[in-house]
Amino acid sequence: MKNLGDLLLRVFAVGVLLSLFAGGLSFIGYLVALVLGGETAEMLCVFIFKSYLPWVIRLTSIFTMCGLAGMYLTKRKALTAKMKQ
Repeated sequence: MKNLGDLLLRVFAVGVLLSLFAGGLSFIGYLVALVLGGETAEMLCVFIFKSYLPWVIRLTSIFTMCGLAGMYLTKRKALTAKMKQ
């Protein structure tokens, strides 16, 4: 199970990078739309919002699930606060 957990954590790491890149791409798309203006900008914004972002959100959710499953299988407790005594 540890090998599967490590694999899922690697998929999660790649997914985080892809999600950050996809978010940056949508930001650049909105900036381009701001510069273009008019009907072209409207079409670009509608495409980003209605077609592009739903896929990004779905993929990000899948990568998050892989990360949580990987943490569970490897018994990592990355989100807990440890107190030193």
